[in-house]
Amino acid sequence: MASVFAGRRVRLRAVETADWEIHYAWDRDTDDARLNYEIPFPDSQEQARAWAENQARRGDQNDAFRFQIERLDGEMVGSLNTHTLNRRCGTFMYGLSVLPQHRRQGYASEAVRLMLRYYFWERRYQKVNAEVYSFNTPSIKLHESLGFTLEGRLRRMIYTGGQFHDVLLYGQTREEFEASGWDGLQEGY
Repeated sequence: MASVFAGRRVRLRAVETADWEIHYAWDRDTDDARLNYEIPFPDSQEQARAWAENQARRGDQNDAFRFQIERLDGEMVGSLNTHTLNRRCGTFMYGLSVLPQHRRQGYASEAVRLMLRYYFWERRYQKVNAEVYSFNTPSIKLHESLGFTLEGRLRRMIYTGGQFHDVLLYGQTREEFEASGWDGLQEGY
């Protein structure tokens, strides 16, 4: 049985309570935290468990959703969350992170395409935006390879590692997504 949330290598799924241990370990990775937002204060195992339990119960919040990215063999490789949704205008944003040992294997691009297909073809959104930090070269390359357009730069918006950095604003419309030649990851969809 085919699923709109499954591709050739990965599937998107909801957060499960058991994911807390992966997120707890992941939150200790300073370099990864810097790429995603900021280096947070450390949390306890109890806090990480409570977070996962809350996320597992949460479901979608007006189309905002936190997906776990897992390989088809069930191993979690990352996380993708949609946010800043405007149903009236049909726009949304997302954030993406892949565990370090699973980067540069095509998981991120497939996960983003699965998410875009769902939001464009099933939820009626017409444009997606993504913020990328100017020092995050792999994310810049990913978004450009997916056909996103650099639409702007917000100067000195992020402070990390003792320096200020710019935020790059990337966007893609449904028509651009469809024109990229990407017509689905499974036969028959």
